[in-house]
Amino acid sequence: GDWDFWSDWKDRRLWVTVTPIVLVTFPAAVQYFLWERFRLPWGATVCVLALLFGEWVNRYFNFWGWTYFPVNFVFPAILTPGAILLDTFLMLSGSYLFTAIIGSMAWGLIFYPGNWPIIAPIHVPVEYNGMLMSVADIQGYNYVRTGTPEY
Repeated sequence: GDWDFWSDWKDRRLWVTVTPIVLVTFPAAVQYFLWERFRLPWGATVCVLALLFGEWVNRYFNFWGWTYFPVNFVFPAILTPGAILLDTFLMLSGSYLFTAIIGSMAWGLIFYPGNWPIIAPIHVPVEYNGMLMSVADIQGYNYVRTGTPEY
């Protein structure tokens, strides 16, 4: 959703709760298919890497190619650590129930720490025209979104 598009919307409340909950369904479905049919324990990771590739293509062509919006302001979330944990729990336990409960909890809990190296620089507080803002807030203030190229 939109929380994953804009760096100034990648906040500490909604982005870390909405994004992992919404994005766990497709990796779980691919993981189930590859495990049930082929006993391959890397379905979630393959799904997440394909999604990440598609998101980078979208970010580059739609945001930079059409509107020249800086790509470092619209980077996608990194879901790979959670997908690796999800696949690891299924591989070690072999249980869909254990993976659904413990693996999905690990998926959600590792989401924000997995994105810290990217998120931390834009959450730095700065003083801007006498107001205390974050770097992400200043980005959203200076690069006004008059249209949404992703839709």
